[in-house]
Order: sequence, then structure tokens, then C-alpha cells
Amino acid sequence: MRHFGYMSPAAREGLFFQEPCEFDAASPASLLSVALGATLYSPATRPTLADDVMKQAGRGVVSMVLCLEDSIDDAEVVDAEANLVRQFAELAERDAAGAGLPLLFVRVREPGQITDLVDRLGVSVRMLSGFVLPKFTEERGTLFLEALAEAEAACGQRLFAMPVLESPELLHLETRGEVLQGIARSVDKYRDRVLALRLGVTDFCSAYGLRRAPDMTAYDVQIVGSVIADVVNVLGRADGTGFTITGPVWEYFRRQERMFKPQLRRSPFLEGSAEELRTALIEHDLDGLLREIELDRANGLLGKTCIHPSHVAPVHALSVVSHEEFTDAQDILRPERGGGGVLRSAYTNKMNEVKPHRAWAERTLRRAEVFGVASEDVGFVDLLAAGLTK
Repeated sequence: MRHFGYMSPAAREGLFFQEPCEFDAASPASLLSVALGATLYSPATRPTLADDVMKQAGRGVVSMVLCLEDSIDDAEVVDAEANLVRQFAELAERDAAGAGLPLLFVRVREPGQITDLVDRLGVSVRMLSGFVLPKFTEERGTLFLEALAEAEAACGQRLFAMPVLESPELLHLETRGEVLQGIARSVDKYRDRVLALRLGVTDFCSAYGLRRAPDMTAYDVQIVGSVIADVVNVLGRADGTGFTITGPVWEYFRRQERMFKPQLRRSPFLEGSAEELRTALIEHDLDGLLREIELDRANGLLGKTCIHPSHVAPVHALSVVSHEEFTDAQDILRPERGGGGVLRSAYTNKMNEVKPHRAWAERTLRRAEVFGVASEDVGFVDLLAAGLTK
């Protein structure tokens, strides 16, 4: 699979200076953690789950979470587990025919579900990339990670963990530091199996009876923004000890694809159409999402939890590296610059200081490998238009 793989080769060539790379479930963890992109959640109770997965794969989704936790009622868990087993068997049959699938994860409630589900999945476990571990703390998380290691040994397949940081103890100021240090210890022990850390901002807000409006980002809710900053501070460092940390869920959605069709009937490269689409984005409640995605990246987060397919295209379009970013990163990392120094950017609009900007440049080139580099005259609106018209 690859990001923007639904496009024709000619379309990609027109949009990208450097096209996104190909990858699959067996690719290195360092690549997959960057490639997650917009991770789409779906309740595990859906009777058409296999069809849904195939449909979303065709729309550009490369990672999905099938949820047995908060998205379903407590009374539905047993039936949802049985449904997952059936749907994975169906997906395994389809994959044998050559159909491509996203990376698939199951969000469980308790550690025992991990070993039980892996056993029940049988040969169709090959379709599974791992598990999402809710309300992760050191004590609770260690049990999840031990169960993951046991399940992996039993099935002989690599399985990843994506812990969700969302417990009240992490939010509360008096316990935050201790809880963060405990989480750091537990995930470091299983570093090879922790693909990414996810943020449960809805649970953070719930602890104080809060809910952000559609024109506000998670960073506007200061108590939430402070937690994100501390998580990145401890767990997202660029010195080799950090992990990929993904952006929080955006709760609001409309049927954007249908609303945007009038703006997209013409080529996005024609004069005027890009501005029309930009106006449509703001008018239909995507402005807050777009600002939050930009703030995610500015604060060290990569990828995003998504609960609606309409969020996927904006997340992926804003993940593409601009030609300007790519040029700056390459200049900073040139071998002859190893001794440091300052240079004017090729776009002659900023200073590139080699040593302080090196970690940023390395992260930018990793993102460029996975999401590609836009051509010099191609912007976010062009990429988004291509995603919404697929």
C-alpha cells in the first residue's frame, strides 16, 4: 500500500515532486509508525465490517482500529468479539484473492481479550497488525503488554501495541509526573512492539465536564494542551528515546464530500477553484480540524485518530511535505554541513541553522518518504481536492 495509492500514476506525477513510498504490514516499525496517518476507528459490532474495511482501503485509509471498548455498549462485547472473528475470516478470504487491506488493530478492554482473540482468529490472525490498549498506565499497561507478548509467541506473528494515554491520573497535576514516568518505563521495556502512543483527549475533557466547540482545537482547552505538552516532553523526544505520538480525535463532521462536489467539478489547478474550495472548507466546519492538524504537527504529533471518513483526506493532505520544507531539510542534512553553521534557505525567506534544525530535518525527510513531497506549485488545497474526488 501507499498513501495516495488510489490515484493514477499520471495524477501522482502531476502532484508530487517525490512520490510516497510503498509499504506493508511487514515493513519496519520505524516506517509504519510514521505511515499510520489518519487512523480510522470503527465499532466492532458493525455487521458489514469486512466490506467497510475494503471500502475505506479504496479511499486511501491505511490504518484502522476495530473497537471493542468505548464505542460499543458493555452488553455488546461478546457479540462484537464473535463478529470480529467472522469478519477477519472474510477479510482473509478476500486477501487471498489479492485485495489490499489497511493495517488493522483491535481496541480491547482487558488484557485477557488479546490472547483470547488471537487464539479464536486462527489463521486469519495474519490480517491483524496489533492491539490498541486503553487507559494505559504502568500497572495496567504492563498487563496488556505481557498479554501481547504471550499472544505473539503463540501465533508466531509480529503484533504491535498502541497504548492510549487517557487516564485521569495522567490529567491530574498532582499525579501526572509520576504516571508519565511509569508509562515511560513500561513502553521502553517493550519498545520494539510499541508502534505509537495515542492521546485520549475526549477522556481528558470528560474528567472536567468539558467539550470543545467545533471552532476550537484541543490546544485551546488549556488543561488538555498542558497534558499534550507534558506527554511530548517525556515521551516524544527526538534523541532516540521518544515514540511517535498521534494527534487527538476530532469529534465533528458533516458530509463534506457531497458538499464540496460543486467546487471540485473543475480541475483544482484552474484559477479560482482552489479559493472556492478553501471557502467551502471553512463554511462546513473543517476550519477547526485543519487548524488542529497544523497544531498537532507544530507540537510534535504525527497522524491523527479519526472517527469519520471525511477526516482522512485533510489529515493526509496536510501530512505531505511541501517542496519548501523538503528543500530546507535536504540543505540542513547535506554531509558538508556536518560541522554546523547558518545558511539562508533556498526560498530566501528564513534562516536554516544546521545543528538546532537537524532533528526537525530528519523527521521531515521521514515524513517525506511516507507521504511524499508536493511539487513546487502544488499546495494543500490541490492535494485535498484530489483526495475528495477519488
